[in-house]
Amino acid sequence: MSNDRFRPPTRLRQGLSMLLRALALIVLLALACQIHTPNLLRLRHVGVPALLLVAATGLVWLGWRARRQHVAVTPGAPMRLRQAEALMLALGLAAIMVITGQQAWQWRQARTLVLQASGNEMALAMLGRHFIVGYRDFEEAAQLATRGAIAGIYLSQANVTGRDPLHVRAEIMALQLLRERHGLPPLIVAADQEGGHVQHMSPPLPSRPALSTLLTADGLLAAEDAPPRLAAETLLAAYQQGQQQGADLQALGINLNLGPVADLRPEAGRTATRDRHTRLDLRAISHDPQTVAELSGAYMRGLASRQVGATLKHFPGLAGVAGDTHLHSARLDTPSAVLAERDWLPFRQGMTASGAIMLAHVVLGDVDAQQPASLSPAVVRLLRQDWGYQGLLMTDDLNMGAVYRPYGICAAALRALGAGVDLLLVSYDPEQFYPAMACALQALQRGELQLPHTAQTHQRLVRLLNPAPVRAMAQRVAAHQGDAP
Repeated sequence: MSNDRFRPPTRLRQGLSMLLRALALIVLLALACQIHTPNLLRLRHVGVPALLLVAATGLVWLGWRARRQHVAVTPGAPMRLRQAEALMLALGLAAIMVITGQQAWQWRQARTLVLQASGNEMALAMLGRHFIVGYRDFEEAAQLATRGAIAGIYLSQANVTGRDPLHVRAEIMALQLLRERHGLPPLIVAADQEGGHVQHMSPPLPSRPALSTLLTADGLLAAEDAPPRLAAETLLAAYQQGQQQGADLQALGINLNLGPVADLRPEAGRTATRDRHTRLDLRAISHDPQTVAELSGAYMRGLASRQVGATLKHFPGLAGVAGDTHLHSARLDTPSAVLAERDWLPFRQGMTASGAIMLAHVVLGDVDAQQPASLSPAVVRLLRQDWGYQGLLMTDDLNMGAVYRPYGICAAALRALGAGVDLLLVSYDPEQFYPAMACALQALQRGELQLPHTAQTHQRLVRLLNPAPVRAMAQRVAAHQGDAP
């Protein structure tokens, strides 16, 4: 029996073929427009040449097909329709090449401006006081550190996985010695090592439990209305855990831990599907603000005993936030009076023991209904003027969707700097630092960016970092290895 009866008519097949080509073109155009976003970080280095190759190959094929007059002789669809499709494909493929090439060129220009251009060293060093960045390449990090283009580095699993801790420590100390030789303050070396669900330095560092597990022995973990006082043994255990974690971090040369979590534990109705990345249900200490304040305070004092600063996060508190700021914009519309009695209590009680407070990418409606806390001058004034906070104010990662999607890295960086935030964190996608810094340099040169707080930021950095242990640790590393890093 012939299979012809089961084949779709010629025009239908050609129509489906045209539709598939159009959909493929749309997908490729979308990829070209988004290839430099943090969401496509893992595809970027192969995606850019692949897009250019696919677009160029498609244009060559269309040219060959036109010369062979396949468009004119292929039966089925009307000639005008076939010619229109060929023109649409050609324009779309050309657009892919232009968009991909232009964006690659712009990123290369931004990188060159920061790494190589001369004549902007003073502006670069002034802006550099405000950036903490992740890195993948040591030589590149050394160049940024030497030029004063950054205030610190952020270590992730990419920096330590499969590596000898001694080599990691030697690398960090080498960067610190470069800073010292060039008359620059030590780098902040930051890491997320909360314990439990988030401990990005493990391995090689030993795994530590979440602070909330200390409440199990106290009978408070599941209690909604916890007693206002913790047992002395529990506070001592939190202090000792801070000491242990501080010793672990100090051994690598890390001087700022991005913890503890000062957010309250969310209500049980907030499911993991609404919070796929933040996961406060696993990371927050307790529902009770006093319990969070006391336990996190003891932990921070333990960190400080090992010369490691603590970071209270994520102000203004995410317990009442429904969305996930890693992906989308989010709001917190709880009145400030209510927040002051509950969510803000751990921050206010712990701020004198912290080296920094991390500002979340959530709109605090009662203070600034337009901008996220991380970009808001009103939120900065609240903490500086109303609370009298003298430590560092740091953004959460500017790669997160809550700020990157609506603003882009350039506008987000300018807004945070203009708001008076001390440190801008660019960690997940370190390459975003270059367009952010290039944008800030250009805005500063045009007089569109004012940095009245940069001197205060420098003073806060100096207070946080003690240069003496850097030299001592570097000497110990050099003695252990038999050679200076």
